[in-house]
Amino acid sequence: MNILVDHSKDDGAPVILERNPTYSNLFGRIEQEARFGALTTDFTLIRGGSIHRANGGYLVLPVEELLRNPLSWDSLKRSLEDKEVVIEDVGEKLGFAITKNLRPEPIPLDVKVILIGKPDVYQLLLAYDEEFNELFKVKADFDAQMPRTDENISNYVAFVSKLCEKEKLHHLDCSALARLVEHGSRLVDDQEKLSTHFGEIADVIREASYYAEKEKSQYVTAVYIRKAIEERFYRSSLIRERIQEMICRGIIKIDVMGNQVGQVNGLSVVGFGDIAFGQPSRITVSIGLGKDGLIDIERESEMGGPIHTKGVLILSGYLAEKYTQDKPLSLSARLVFEQNYSGVEGDSASSTELYAILSALSGLPINQGIAVTGSVNQKGEVQAIGGVNEKIEGFFEICHEKGLTGDQGVLIPESNVMNLMLKEKVVEAVSDGKFHIWPINHIDQGIEVLTGVKAGFRQEDGSFEGGSINAMVDQRLKDMAEKMEEFGKEKSSD
Repeated sequence: MNILVDHSKDDGAPVILERNPTYSNLFGRIEQEARFGALTTDFTLIRGGSIHRANGGYLVLPVEELLRNPLSWDSLKRSLEDKEVVIEDVGEKLGFAITKNLRPEPIPLDVKVILIGKPDVYQLLLAYDEEFNELFKVKADFDAQMPRTDENISNYVAFVSKLCEKEKLHHLDCSALARLVEHGSRLVDDQEKLSTHFGEIADVIREASYYAEKEKSQYVTAVYIRKAIEERFYRSSLIRERIQEMICRGIIKIDVMGNQVGQVNGLSVVGFGDIAFGQPSRITVSIGLGKDGLIDIERESEMGGPIHTKGVLILSGYLAEKYTQDKPLSLSARLVFEQNYSGVEGDSASSTELYAILSALSGLPINQGIAVTGSVNQKGEVQAIGGVNEKIEGFFEICHEKGLTGDQGVLIPESNVMNLMLKEKVVEAVSDGKFHIWPINHIDQGIEVLTGVKAGFRQEDGSFEGGSINAMVDQRLKDMAEKMEEFGKEKSSD
């Protein structure tokens, strides 16, 4: 007898996970033996596949591996449609001429197939495979984060304990568990969430356990968890160190002290898959008479992406609504990211660019010790951005290397406060008053922090408060409009 499948010891429906879904692994094969120089076979050499073992139960398949074997994908669909599974030679399946072989009867199939993969693969199959939606009707999204509740924290602790027991690691004490939970929130940049990337969490625990073993410690403490996190970052941070070195040596020009007109430090995030870090960039603006409006040098040089271009165009809407209701916008302003050679994308620097424009128009200098991040809409509201922790920490490192003055800090959108999960040294510097974080929700708030001058509200007669930044900007635009009008008259008379 040749028993293809044996479920006699199973308590319920079989659940089979096939990590390598080749055609033979899924649908079985008919083996052959070499006898006296010839290949022979019989029914005892028929072997079943994963789909036979899962018959009557569930078959779990990684969809990307399945698609790498096109014969497996087509055969799986055919079996599900016909509700039967056939064991046949691969060559016969492809239509090649082969020697005479066995033909086992088709086996009735009753199985639930579960495909595991990325959302974009699902969308591609849905768009390009007409049979996919008919065969796979139920979709379930798995989140990469979960609420930071007492119950989920308890589950985190249970996961850690199980991992330590299974892999014979040093157990974590209370301080280490607390630090690990903080790291889980840090991974998703949210104070109220926890990461469900347990593989990354487990790697931190394993490395921390190694350090505890090396120092003969019975338990893993917060010190070892912190060291594991920092070492993992350090091993991949060579490029970050080189950029910081060039900034500190003055090769990349970033000022963290003093005041400048029409110049602001913007913040961006550089990512390399396993690491992301913040990098400051100098943003400048030059102002002149003209009808060109705002000119984005990044766009003109084809180094700016569409989202960045949209952010710059929004600035024109803000200026037009706030300052040009009684006069034309006679302005030619050129915006640029200095020493940028790799392109710009995203709108997180749009508020930074607007501050530079307001500074150039008003003539008021901006504190270079304050960096800025945040997008802005046409109403002047500062909107949330991504990577807020990396941006703050990147600028802090530069300020720390050049010397903290107590006046330095970062402007962030108020809606990003819930995303703050900063490194301990940054938190300590903020607590000691050596570094500052200003949450704002409107451009007027931000320009007051940057210049130390009140922004000013529009009064009943339509003018702005005297001595305010908005009044200075409004007057400058009015003077420019008048000069353009005079120039036009002189040119026409000539």
